[in-house]
Amino acid sequence: MTDTPHADVKKLSFERAIEELETIVKRLEDGKVPLEESVAIYERGESLKRRCEELLRQAEARVDKITTDASGQAVGTEPLDVQ
Repeated sequence: MTDTPHADVKKLSFERAIEELETIVKRLEDGKVPLEESVAIYERGESLKRRCEELLRQAEARVDKITTDASGQAVGTEPLDVQ
Protein backbone atom coordinates (compact mmCIF):
# COMPACT_ATOMS: atom_id res chain seq x y z
CA MET A 1 0.00 0.00 0.00
CA THR A 2 2.54 2.64 1.12
CA ASP A 3 6.08 2.80 2.38
CA THR A 4 4.85 3.31 5.95
CA PRO A 5 1.46 1.64 6.20
CA HIS A 6 1.34 1.97 9.98
CA ALA A 7 2.63 5.55 10.26
CA ASP A 8 0.92 7.54 12.99
CA VAL A 9 -1.77 9.52 11.18
CA LYS A 10 -1.43 12.42 13.62
CA LYS A 11 2.18 12.95 12.48
CA LEU A 12 1.52 12.95 8.74
CA SER A 13 1.71 16.09 6.64
CA PHE A 14 -1.34 17.00 4.59
CA GLU A 15 0.39 15.93 1.38
CA ARG A 16 1.43 12.55 2.78
CA ALA A 17 -2.02 11.90 4.27
CA ILE A 18 -3.86 12.78 1.06
CA GLU A 19 -1.46 10.63 -0.98
CA GLU A 20 -2.11 7.62 1.24
CA LEU A 21 -5.85 8.29 1.22
CA GLU A 22 -5.85 8.34 -2.59
CA THR A 23 -4.02 5.00 -2.62
CA ILE A 24 -6.61 3.50 -0.28
CA VAL A 25 -9.49 4.77 -2.42
CA LYS A 26 -7.96 3.26 -5.57
CA ARG A 27 -7.47 -0.10 -3.87
CA LEU A 28 -11.03 -0.17 -2.58
CA GLU A 29 -12.43 0.87 -5.97
CA ASP A 30 -10.54 -1.98 -7.64
CA GLY A 31 -12.54 -4.40 -5.51
CA LYS A 32 -9.70 -6.91 -5.35
CA VAL A 33 -8.91 -6.49 -1.66
CA PRO A 34 -10.08 -9.23 0.72
CA LEU A 35 -12.96 -8.21 3.00
CA GLU A 36 -10.95 -8.12 6.23
CA GLU A 37 -8.24 -5.96 4.66
CA SER A 38 -10.88 -3.74 3.05
CA VAL A 39 -12.35 -2.98 6.45
CA ALA A 40 -8.92 -2.25 7.93
CA ILE A 41 -7.83 0.10 5.14
CA TYR A 42 -11.26 1.79 5.12
CA GLU A 43 -10.81 2.56 8.82
CA ARG A 44 -7.35 3.97 8.12
CA GLY A 45 -8.83 6.01 5.29
CA GLU A 46 -11.34 7.54 7.70
CA SER A 47 -8.49 8.52 10.04
CA LEU A 48 -6.57 10.03 7.14
CA LYS A 49 -9.64 11.98 6.02
CA ARG A 50 -10.06 13.42 9.52
CA ARG A 51 -6.34 14.36 9.58
CA CYS A 52 -6.64 16.19 6.24
CA GLU A 53 -9.73 18.05 7.45
CA GLU A 54 -7.95 19.03 10.66
CA LEU A 55 -4.91 20.35 8.77
CA LEU A 56 -7.13 22.31 6.38
CA ARG A 57 -9.01 23.91 9.31
CA GLN A 58 -5.67 24.89 10.87
CA ALA A 59 -4.47 26.41 7.60
CA GLU A 60 -7.70 28.36 7.15
CA ALA A 61 -7.39 29.75 10.67
CA ARG A 62 -3.94 31.10 9.81
CA VAL A 63 -4.98 32.83 6.61
CA ASP A 64 -5.54 36.55 7.04
CA LYS A 65 -7.23 39.02 4.77
CA ILE A 66 -5.20 42.16 4.21
CA THR A 67 -7.15 45.33 4.90
CA THR A 68 -6.44 48.59 3.11
CA ASP A 69 -7.25 52.23 3.65
CA ALA A 70 -8.99 54.50 1.12
CA SER A 71 -5.73 55.05 -0.77
CA GLY A 72 -5.10 51.32 -1.12
CA GLN A 73 -2.31 51.14 1.45
CA ALA A 74 -2.20 48.00 3.59
CA VAL A 75 -3.18 48.90 7.15
CA GLY A 76 -3.53 45.51 8.80
CA THR A 77 -5.13 42.14 8.65
CA GLU A 78 -8.32 40.55 9.85
CA PRO A 79 -9.50 36.93 9.92
CA LEU A 80 -10.52 35.65 6.53
CA ASP A 81 -14.27 35.14 6.22
CA VAL A 82 -14.50 31.87 4.28
CA GLN A 83 -18.29 31.96 3.96
